[in-house]
Amino acid sequence: MAPAEVVTRAVRSGELPLTSMASAENEACAVRSVACPSQAWRLQKVLCGRCGAASCPSQTWRPGGAGRGGVRMGSRADGPRTSGHVTGKMAVFPWHSRNRNYKAEFASCRLEAVPLEFGDYHPLKPITVTESKTKKVNRKGSTSSTSSSSSSSVVDPLSSVLDGTDPLSMFAATADPAALAAAMDSSRRKRDRDDNSVVGSDFEPWANKRGEILARYTTTEKLSINLFMGSEKGKAGTATLAMSEKVRTRLEELDDFEEGSQKELLNLTQQDYVNRIEELNQSLKDAWASDQKVKALKIVIQCSKLLSDTSVIQFYPSKFVLITDILDTFGKLVYERIFSMCVDSRSVLPDHFSPENANDTAKETCLNWFFKIASIRELIPRFYVEASILKCNKFLSKTGISECLPRLTCMIRGIGDPLVSVYARAYLCRALLTEMMERCKKLGNNALLLNSVMSAFRAEFIATRSMDFIGMIKECDESGFPKHLLFRSLGLNLALADPPESDRLQILNEAWKVITKLKNPQDYINCAEVWVEYTCKHFTKREVNTVLADVIKHMTPDRAFEDSYPQLQLIIKKVIAHFHDFSVLFSVEKFLPFLDMFQKESVRVEVCKCIMDAFIKHQQEPTKDPVILNALLHVCKTMHDSVNALTLEDEKRMLSYLINGFIKMVSFGRDFEQQLSFYVESRSMFCNLEPVLVQLIHACVAYCFITIPSLAGIFTRLNLYLHSGQVALANQCLSQADAFFKAAISLVPEVPKMINIDGKMRPSESFLLEFLCNFFSTLLIVPDHPEHGVLFLVRELLNVIQDYTWEDNSDEKIRIYTCVLHLLSAMSQETYLYHIDKVDSNDSLYGGDSKFLAENNKLCETVMAQILEHLKTLAKDEALKRQSSLGLSFFNSILAHGDLRNNKLNQLSVNLWHLAQRHGCADTRTMVKTLEYIKKQSKQPDMTHLTELALRLPLQTRT
Repeated sequence: MAPAEVVTRAVRSGELPLTSMASAENEACAVRSVACPSQAWRLQKVLCGRCGAASCPSQTWRPGGAGRGGVRMGSRADGPRTSGHVTGKMAVFPWHSRNRNYKAEFASCRLEAVPLEFGDYHPLKPITVTESKTKKVNRKGSTSSTSSSSSSSVVDPLSSVLDGTDPLSMFAATADPAALAAAMDSSRRKRDRDDNSVVGSDFEPWANKRGEILARYTTTEKLSINLFMGSEKGKAGTATLAMSEKVRTRLEELDDFEEGSQKELLNLTQQDYVNRIEELNQSLKDAWASDQKVKALKIVIQCSKLLSDTSVIQFYPSKFVLITDILDTFGKLVYERIFSMCVDSRSVLPDHFSPENANDTAKETCLNWFFKIASIRELIPRFYVEASILKCNKFLSKTGISECLPRLTCMIRGIGDPLVSVYARAYLCRALLTEMMERCKKLGNNALLLNSVMSAFRAEFIATRSMDFIGMIKECDESGFPKHLLFRSLGLNLALADPPESDRLQILNEAWKVITKLKNPQDYINCAEVWVEYTCKHFTKREVNTVLADVIKHMTPDRAFEDSYPQLQLIIKKVIAHFHDFSVLFSVEKFLPFLDMFQKESVRVEVCKCIMDAFIKHQQEPTKDPVILNALLHVCKTMHDSVNALTLEDEKRMLSYLINGFIKMVSFGRDFEQQLSFYVESRSMFCNLEPVLVQLIHACVAYCFITIPSLAGIFTRLNLYLHSGQVALANQCLSQADAFFKAAISLVPEVPKMINIDGKMRPSESFLLEFLCNFFSTLLIVPDHPEHGVLFLVRELLNVIQDYTWEDNSDEKIRIYTCVLHLLSAMSQETYLYHIDKVDSNDSLYGGDSKFLAENNKLCETVMAQILEHLKTLAKDEALKRQSSLGLSFFNSILAHGDLRNNKLNQLSVNLWHLAQRHGCADTRTMVKTLEYIKKQSKQPDMTHLTELALRLPLQTRT
């Protein structure tokens, strides 16, 4: 495993703490560096500034270098070491690294396991709000029913016939109420099962569509509604009225609604409108429950009339759903009432009862309801109310529904508004679904109706009855509606739902007999494109090959394919969507000839992109199959050759991503000659796409030195040199790794001040700092060359950093010096934080040799002198805040990596603490946290010397 992966994994898993001291600045920076998505391709293995060796991301790369041991750095300050203050003449402070026990630190920084208590509350659990609905009482114009209003409501004249004694009530009173209720419930459940069996369990219920329509069709316009106000006629004395007077009262009540007992409410919002409709629905139920059947009928008539208003047309579908809910409720109530007349404790209607099973009372009541509805004057409410109870014809005649259907259909012709007319037909179809299907079968030339059914019904409903529909399609007249369009509609349904397995082959044969006889290429391809998906979904490559061959046969003459590229593209997409094994796909004999029909370059490239995208998505294991490699190399070459001077950068990135995905999935195992041969061939084929060359560089170190200098992006070259060196190091190629690292060091001076990032010029320092810090992290485990002296790569890199021209008023150079101090401190440990397998780092080579440690400490002292010299230059009014921030950062570095038992280093840390607070520029919150951390650490057995240090670090408040 590469060293970068070791530390990054340790950081993310919590083994390597990012914050071993309480510095808010360092915590934020650490998170930024490790998780920065823009630098995800960079090596993120850095040593933590508080818990580990080399440069920490929390220190945002602070280069430095200098002085002794052959390193050419800036002048060092000479002078007495009696003063620790940064201002005045500089002093030289000796560096003593703190001994680190990384395993113990990892263990102490791990999070403690806390047992979780699983209760009802969870912060991510969605909040459920239960709304309590209360009936609105005494609202003006409201039809909401309450207990008080019910007692004073108009008495239903139908309930007080024959001296106030209802014969139905007397009949019901003689039966056992519990037994009667049980019989009714059983009958209702049987009827529901019977309704489902007619259309099948796969038929989508209306309730599923209802919510979708209400959510989709909304409005912000104002709406209006007419509310029924009720009637005060006939409330008193109804028990003493003569029979003729009761009949007259009933007719007056029916006419009362049309004579003005209503109120129009204007300027309602959508929610207000919905609330009013719900109130009407509740009023209907309350009126029915209180035996006020005439009032219930009035409400239904009133609601039906609302469907004639199309002023807010975009809301009409939702209005239709709301009103038909009321109609459905009314129809169900009427049916249940009539059905209850046929049920007693001694007998129950059978599942499929006939009119002969219904008694005379039920038939008479049913006729009475139809006569009432027939007396409604206006067409729209008369149609909707009769359609809602049309099912009640079953009590009167076996053919009653079929006889009424043509009459209701003719009634719709009298509706002038086309929108209202269409929705009236929709309601009739919904109410009489079974009868509509039977009528569709009986009609002779029913192609248009059949196509409408297949387009509107759920795919599952059509698929389970595929052979029935094929039989009906065969009987259709070709002149009225082409059969191939019917087969296309059927194919669209079968692509979404599976037919019975036993019928699948027969369905394909029956459909393809018709499709293959089509002479017009457009008619043929429009139909074949749909059935290709069905073939791919349910059959093997043999059937798919037959279908593709037939398509080529029909589309090649007269180059008909040039007019059908969209359909041909869809065929390719459907084939590759179902064949994820590309060895099987490319073994389909007609697949590659099918690709040859795409003669237009832009279309051909799009098809190649689809193929490569599917390969990257579905190919799980690396491959060396020659069939796949040859075919996909041809596909990738087609994409690559489409690149020219006018190709957009986004298009180049997409093509590079697809080609790189292919290259990554090619593996010849231990056959390196074959692998290298493939890379060489790929390099010659894809030379115009730089990202592809970068991918090949990652895959083949052999020609990195030749290819990297030819790349344009300087940071691309720097990171590739670093990456190649790490790969070489991981493979124990030490001399090659040294060559890559030296090449990277020699390239650093060429980094320009500004670089182009996504078309914008940006300063390059931040990118250079991140690269250098990644470089430092790698240098920790790079062993010294026996002929080049101690830490030769570190010295060369420090010389380059010293000579680099940094921006004025920039502190980045000092931040790098701080990171170098972290690196050198990590190099002085007996055992390094991480290693590369089979590579002996300096901790093994030198074994803690005193001469090596002395050289290391000399470099540390020189770096410290450079940092202190820079802090001295910041003693100006405009730079005091920078001085405070850098001083505190340097203090944290000494705290994390230095041995503060050394008096001079201890004194320097105290001076830096005072410097950070001297001019009131310090972050008090950070200072407090840092001091708390010191006090906490002082409780460790080997950190007791921090107790005295904490007493010497006062906190100052801003005044």
